[in-house]
Amino acid sequence: MPENKKRFIAVIGGSQPTSKEAKVAEKVGRELAKQGVILVCGGLGGVMEAACKGASSEAGMTIGILPGDSRQAANSYVQIPIATSLGYARNAAVVKSAQAVIAIGGSYGTLTEIGYALQSGIPVIGLNTWAISRNSKLDNSIIPAESPAEAVKKALELASD
Repeated sequence: MPENKKRFIAVIGGSQPTSKEAKVAEKVGRELAKQGVILVCGGLGGVMEAACKGASSEAGMTIGILPGDSRQAANSYVQIPIATSLGYARNAAVVKSAQAVIAIGGSYGTLTEIGYALQSGIPVIGLNTWAISRNSKLDNSIIPAESPAEAVKKALELASD
């Protein structure tokens, strides 16, 4: 399949995940690679590294969009490191590079990525991640998934060209 026809899915989450979140991220990465998807992430540790590790174990392609100016800062499973020198502003580039986003756990950085994605109309699939509300009513913009396989399936179904 030509590179411009491949699907790009971002995996976002915290740099200090629980062991369960790291295992989930690794499984998501494996599932994405099995589907021929290019994984995009922030390129550092935690959920990002676990997802890249999973994708790499299935010969998948991984892209890390880094906050600093050193390509060497990328985790060892990132195949294409992109240094931005943008700090947290690089979060917009992570999600805008994808056709769908899978959020796993996460802290405020993950929440900003979710916000950028939803603002841009990019679907967000959540695995034990943020819930948002508006006027004290739950906002269902983040689509819940119960497993890595379900998250990948939903992301692929909702990914736009």
